[in-house]
Amino acid sequence: MGEWLRDGDHVLGLDIGGTKIMATVLDADLRVVGRCRKKSKSRKNGESAEGRIFEIVEEALSDAKNVKIRGIGVGSPGPLDPKTGVIIDTPNLGWKDFPLADILAKRYGVPVVVDNDVNVGTYGEWRLGAVRDCEDLVGIFPGTGIGGGIIINGRLLHGYSGAAGEVGHITLEWNGPYCGCGKRGCLEALASRIAIAKEIAALAARGDAPYIAENCGTDLANIRSGAIAKAIEAGEKMVEGVVRKAAYYTGIAAADLINILSPEAVVLGGGLVEAMTSIYLEEVRRAVEEHAMPFLRRNVRIVPAKLGDDAVVLGAGVLIAERLGR
Repeated sequence: MGEWLRDGDHVLGLDIGGTKIMATVLDADLRVVGRCRKKSKSRKNGESAEGRIFEIVEEALSDAKNVKIRGIGVGSPGPLDPKTGVIIDTPNLGWKDFPLADILAKRYGVPVVVDNDVNVGTYGEWRLGAVRDCEDLVGIFPGTGIGGGIIINGRLLHGYSGAAGEVGHITLEWNGPYCGCGKRGCLEALASRIAIAKEIAALAARGDAPYIAENCGTDLANIRSGAIAKAIEAGEKMVEGVVRKAAYYTGIAAADLINILSPEAVVLGGGLVEAMTSIYLEEVRRAVEEHAMPFLRRNVRIVPAKLGDDAVVLGAGVLIAERLGR
């Protein structure tokens, strides 16, 4: 990364999520030299979300022996404006029209770049992970919801609104289940971990998923990716069928994006893919084969993400390093 940062330079990458916040200090080669990860919500009475972020950033800096940073890159849930770094509305953190970039810049006295967390994770995979040799790619990250990122001609696609890439809200069943966005039949309503957990909880309640019933019960919050993978390993075929259906829906969305954007690669990440990689690759590839146009899908790689939990912080580090190096 020498073209952006000089020896001895450091930047900070920040991943702000609804359940966890992670900060990492990165050296000039974008290697992690300090880290802090905590739950988003503090047990301290009255601590604000920004106060929690400051606490985590400062612990990461302390872990890195208090090196001086030259900039901060942030991946945050949207919608947000990447030009101004204003978070438009993030209910989990209680932010509305929240000037996150300005607040961090004033606190730490350095430039700050803010983008959607899945955009940033996709960017990390492009620069440092599974798809660094591509100029056109799509990232799909199924988790509690489903996020996406799009890179065209070597640039993140933001679109007119600044919030392009909402892959989870492609409509796949016009009269399907309600989504958190208020529409029916979105990919997220059909194939997110919450959607999968709803179906698996019903299986457990009627005795068709004994591993889940014994280890998780029917509480959706307990039916997480690792437990679902273990149930499949234990031979629970109905649970496997639910996951395969969700992965196939994800593949239909990938096929739609291939037909529209003609990427060179589709990178799949997030907790569900990490826990059940072979199922996701099989079903997404099958859906792409069946739904993408032959000429457009030819030689398109469908690959798993490599950076895991560090995709967003590393992508954020690249974004701010590039900004500093211009």
